[in-house]
Order: sequence, then C-alpha cells, then structure tokens
Amino acid sequence: MKDENFICEHCGMEVTKLNYTARDHCPYCLYSKHVDIFPGDRQNTCHGLLKPVGIEKFKNTYKILYVCETCKQKHKNIMAKDDNMDLIIDLSRVNE
Repeated sequence: MKDENFICEHCGMEVTKLNYTARDHCPYCLYSKHVDIFPGDRQNTCHGLLKPVGIEKFKNTYKILYVCETCKQKHKNIMAKDDNMDLIIDLSRVNE
C-alpha cells in the first residue's frame, strides 16, 4: 500500500499523505485519480480523474461516490478525516 504526497491534478493543491491509510483523493476538492485496482496498489492504468458525484453512508463514516472522467467507471472512497466538510455536505444533497 502506497501512502504518498501528491499535487492534485484538478485543483493544483499540494496534498500530504495521511499516515494511517493510503491517501486516495484530494481533501480540498475531493477529486481522485483512477490509479488503484485495490486500495493503495497504484496498479490501474486508466489514470483518469475521478469526479466526486455523491456520498453514501458507510458504517460510522461516509464514502465519496465517483465517476471516472476517462473510462466512466464508478468508484467509491472512504472520506478522510481532513476532507473539506462543506463539499461533503454539498455532495450529500445530491442524493436527497
């Protein structure tokens, strides 16, 4: 599993690693990159941007719902502790 710093390809912000699991999306704009087959493996060859399109409840937290802008595959990531809660709330309204 790779947990690494990166520059978000959507908003350009510098994103630091989480240190408790593999960072899989930008906490500022919530966009992700289609790089994993299994969490943190970085083995997917698509590399398209994953656009956040909704939120779903998962155990005691939430998952961000994505659609890849390149291959159109749907994907889910568990939200991180430092995610932009204003955007999480906005996405939760999409599902209402």
